Amino acid sequence: MADKVLIYSRFSKTLMKRIGDRFDLIDAAGKKPAEMFSADERKDVRALITAGGQSLRGDVMDSLPALGAIICYGTGYDGVDFKAAGERGIVVGNSPGANAASVADLALTLMLAATRRILPADDYLREGGWSSAKPSPLMAPLPGNPGRKVGVYGMGEIGRKIASRVAAFETEVAYFSRSQHDVPYRYMASLEALVEWCDVLMVAVRAGPDTQHIIDADMLKKLGPNGYVVNISRGSVIDQAALVAALTDKTIAGAGLDVFEKEPHAPDALTALPNVVLTPHIGGHTLDSHVSMQDCVIANLTAYYAGKPLPHPVVV
Repeated sequence: MADKVLIYSRFSKTLMKRIGDRFDLIDAAGKKPAEMFSADERKDVRALITAGGQSLRGDVMDSLPALGAIICYGTGYDGVDFKAAGERGIVVGNSPGANAASVADLALTLMLAATRRILPADDYLREGGWSSAKPSPLMAPLPGNPGRKVGVYGMGEIGRKIASRVAAFETEVAYFSRSQHDVPYRYMASLEALVEWCDVLMVAVRAGPDTQHIIDADMLKKLGPNGYVVNISRGSVIDQAALVAALTDKTIAGAGLDVFEKEPHAPDALTALPNVVLTPHIGGHTLDSHVSMQDCVIANLTAYYAGKPLPHPVVV
């Protein structure tokens, strides 16, 4: 009999197929296991798969008395209560770097779309503005990439790939992270210094209590009226209400967002703004990224059930 693994978050069956070929999956469909399965069905679940951003606290762990491993599908793990997991002897694994290239690609896409106003330009053509020579303030020329100052907040796998990609556009690149790295980019002593220096702020930092709303109204004011912010990290890093205000009153020029404080994100004041480009958390949503993430999940589960250390552990 295959080892039983609980799917804690809501994943499509397609994404779980390869994993299901190796393990006996039971699907909680994004709900608490105790709501979906009897105590008898839960008693022998030793591992679960979760989306790293979904809240996973001690009460859920306690509903699975045999739980010994939490495996995050993807790079993130900010939703996991590590104190609770440690107290219960539960190991946590993830898929480090598996989707870094895809996320970095989207960060560049959002930057280009926002700074070149691709969406307003698309609307202008489709609605007949171009053919009728209708004046539009959104079609005014803007600064290009050569010489543009791009600040990368977070220099992990994704941050490094963002930096290397954006440097190819003849920009100046600097970064801030918890520690200085051996990379060919200027290191700034503080996030404030990076924000004041750059024209585009790329947010690629891990989410956590120390980064909650760290990009607030004051930071956005430092970015300035010609500045843009691109977030492919977690929505919690930016004070979304402050961002809406800054975009509305032109405190900053624009934004590109793949993540939001509340997901899925419904239409609201943010989605009505013409100077922001929005995508529904699809940074790592490419075929090659999913294969890489599945490889990491399968490797972690295989090692755990074989009594071996996880090949991709999270150490906090």
